[in-house]
Amino acid sequence: MLKDLFYKLNKRANDIQNKETSDQSEAIMTKCSNCKKILFTKDLKKRLNVCGNCNHHMPFTAPDRLDALMDNSEYELLFNGIVSVNPLDFPDYESKLEGDMKKTGLNEAVLTARGMIYGNEAVVCVMDARFRMGSMGSAVGEKLARSFTYATENRLPIIIFTASGGARMQEGIISLMQMAKVSVAAKRHDEAGLLYIAYMTNPTTGGVSASFASVGDINLAETGALIGFAGRRVIEETIKEKLPDDFQTAEFLVKHGQLDRVVNRTDMKRTLSKILSMHKEV
Repeated sequence: MLKDLFYKLNKRANDIQNKETSDQSEAIMTKCSNCKKILFTKDLKKRLNVCGNCNHHMPFTAPDRLDALMDNSEYELLFNGIVSVNPLDFPDYESKLEGDMKKTGLNEAVLTARGMIYGNEAVVCVMDARFRMGSMGSAVGEKLARSFTYATENRLPIIIFTASGGARMQEGIISLMQMAKVSVAAKRHDEAGLLYIAYMTNPTTGGVSASFASVGDINLAETGALIGFAGRRVIEETIKEKLPDDFQTAEFLVKHGQLDRVVNRTDMKRTLSKILSMHKEV
């Protein structure tokens, strides 16, 4: 009976979680979208939206990740005034951007910031899949490229949390150009002898996975993250073979040498601080 009561009190929260969103601000309880266990939302937030029963990593917003990662949840946002335009006059693109801005409170699919991680200073970029599925248009590419340049000029390490469906189709070739632009900025950062940590989260696909997400000095991924370029169906139809069930997961990639480590989100800050400490300039 008590369980039924919780279901009634939190029906709205359960519906939201079933859609794999992370807005749990009004819910007392949250149902894990993987194991279906009912969890106290307060406890879930303490675990950074990681289910304590099955370890499923639920969606995590860019602001929440920055708050969890940065010391005292304090950081300086960089290049926050850069927003998308509609260079190809794609129908309804502006209205969709405005809708995502209202829904997420963000003005683009990536937040870029400077702050401290257990006393180690770094530039941190966090993509947010709620905004146009984290797709990379000209504004996202510009913010990332400028972040690399800023980190190079200030001799700082940079960490990029990727979460993307790939290039933003509404901007056509201009979107695809961002792959090269960000990669060139990453190369200049590398030539300056500075550290770049690529940290892939769910999902990291398309042009993002094929460019800057895969060229970190250290490549990490979050537990259970989907990482790949083309989709499973396209690959299977092309090679005429059945792929393993765990294909394109972070765990599959680390077994095959394409990642350095899979990191549980609850260990995110501790892991990154250790890496930053080891690479700190004297």
